[in-house]
Parts: sequence; C-alpha cells; structure tokens
Amino acid sequence: MMSRLRTANLVALLLPLALLAGAWGSQLIGGLIPCEMCHWQRLPHYAAVVIAVLALMVRRGGGRAALVAVAALCIGVSGVIGVMHAGVEYHWWQGFTACTATAPLGGISAADRLDALLHAPIVRCDQAQWSLFGVSMAGYNAILSLGGATLILWLLRRVR
Repeated sequence: MMSRLRTANLVALLLPLALLAGAWGSQLIGGLIPCEMCHWQRLPHYAAVVIAVLALMVRRGGGRAALVAVAALCIGVSGVIGVMHAGVEYHWWQGFTACTATAPLGGISAADRLDALLHAPIVRCDQAQWSLFGVSMAGYNAILSLGGATLILWLLRRVR
C-alpha cells in the first residue's frame, strides 16, 4: 500500500502537470490565446512541479513532507489566481490588468513586428474564450487547484 506521503507527493506532481498540459494543449492544439492572468495561473504550477520532483528525490525525514506542503501551497496559489480570474470573467469584480496581445518577437523587421502587433487579436482577461457547463478554464483551474491543494494537505496531516 502506498504511503500517504508518497500519494500526496504524486498528486502534487501529477495535478499541476495535468493542468499545464490542458493549458498548453488548449493553446497549441485548440488555438486559444492565453491572457495575462492565464499566464499568472501557470507560474505556480511550474514551481509546484519542480518542488514535487525535488520531494521525490528526498528519501527520508521531514524534508520531503515540507517540500510536498510547499508544492501544495503553490498549487493553491494558482487556484486563488484562478478564482480572481474567473471573477473577472464573470464580471463580479474589475480586472487587475490591461488587455494583452501577441506578436512575433524575432526574425522580422521592426515595421513588420509593429504591423503584426497592431493586427494581433486582443486577448481580454474579462472574456472567457472557452467554457463547459458555464465554467471557464480559470474556473476549472480554481476548482481543481484548490481541491488538489486541500487533498494534498489532508494527506500530509498525519505524516510523521
């Protein structure tokens, strides 16, 4: 039987990997362009993956549990950002950032770069590009991240 610490560690690794795969898949395969707040949600997941991998390398002691707890907190931070972003999308409160646009960075002249920037689609943080059952990607990130962080911390509560 798998120990609670190992289970928590695997959840702390696999959950952010799955959420990042979904985000990147929707971007690269689905053609959705992430807004600034979408990128903010990804950053704590990247950190959680690195920390969870480091935790897998620790064999004994409280160091592993501490690393897994920090990974859970990173996942929870992404969930909180997801709540803030979903609230902006549902117009519950005003956003924190201006709209963003994408433009190619290298291999073209400054004039072509400016033209591409002026004709690039504007990605608004206050409009969900995709939703399922009325819940946006930011909403699903909030639900899964906060639920996952809670599960990880619950699993760690009895670890010695």
